[in-house]
Amino acid sequence: MTGDSRAERGAALAPTETAFTLLVTSVLDYGIFMLDPEGHVTSWNAGAERIKGFRAADIIGQHFSVFYPPEDIAARKPHLELETAIAEGRLEDEGWRIRKDGSRFWANVVITPLFDETGALRGFGKVTRDMTERRAAEQALTERRRLFTHLVQAQELERRRVAWDVHDDSIQAMVAVGMRLQLLADRTGEPYARELSLLDASVREAVGRLRNLTFRLQPPGIDRHGLVGALSRHLDDVVAGSWGLEPALEHDLEKEPAPETAITVFRIVQEALLNVRKHARARTVRVGVAAENGGLRVRVADDGTGYVAVAHRSQEHFGLMEMRERAETAGGWWTLSSEPGTGTTVEFWVPDLPAGELDEPLPGAPLRTPTP
Repeated sequence: MTGDSRAERGAALAPTETAFTLLVTSVLDYGIFMLDPEGHVTSWNAGAERIKGFRAADIIGQHFSVFYPPEDIAARKPHLELETAIAEGRLEDEGWRIRKDGSRFWANVVITPLFDETGALRGFGKVTRDMTERRAAEQALTERRRLFTHLVQAQELERRRVAWDVHDDSIQAMVAVGMRLQLLADRTGEPYARELSLLDASVREAVGRLRNLTFRLQPPGIDRHGLVGALSRHLDDVVAGSWGLEPALEHDLEKEPAPETAITVFRIVQEALLNVRKHARARTVRVGVAAENGGLRVRVADDGTGYVAVAHRSQEHFGLMEMRERAETAGGWWTLSSEPGTGTTVEFWVPDLPAGELDEPLPGAPLRTPTP
């Protein structure tokens, strides 16, 4: 092909003013139209008709303030937007607009002033997008996060109350019973002294279990030490110190997650570790926490015998259901994988809630962590 023929072909494919006009008028996803310097509609495309409901014959010549709700017209918002666009070279805004049938829709609007070569204002270009569905989805997500925040806070408040009711009432009463049993055993001869000593031992064992329960009802130190610090302390004090397992913790968190996210992660990990102790017969357990896709991805893996022994009961296993429900309520997911002799891995992801979208904490007693 010669140079001349290539040039001719390029000229034939070059967009013309007519082709560009055809493109603009045919676009359906955006309302694209022109205004004269006073704000009257001078052109109208198919997208504007679809979004606003006006046909070109109905709207051309009318002032664009017809698209604004009465409260905006009373505040002179249409005129102020044109003035701002001229002063700043461009204006972008989101707000309610009115369709021909009177219904409202949430619009993203860009207004650009158009000047000729002499600097005289020739009018405005206006691009409108219907953002109603996106705004509704964002509001639904915000409401879901708000409800989740209240749910987590209410759960923790109730756990706190139960923990201290048990600590201040049940445990103290059982401790008093144990002291009386010891006193009676010292004063009573055989064969009753031995029976009383056995009863006293049973009471002390029950008190120990209740103290462990009150400790598990609250995440220790999240408010003071953060999620990683609380997990580390739990692994050191409980998993290694009390259970005799060999734990390891890895993380790549550069910032502290929102409080409700941290509590949710801690609770699921806490339950997963408890299941390791009860069922896995493991020697080691590894916990990994990583920031991923706007949330936290967490992995709890042990080297035990696996969950096959309890797989047939998994639907009724409260611990598994609690972990899954916590993750899914937070808007995330949860999985469990296990093979005989290779251990079990619990993995889940929960979104991290931006602090600015959370409500104020629910009123309640200050966080106090019972000593196990």
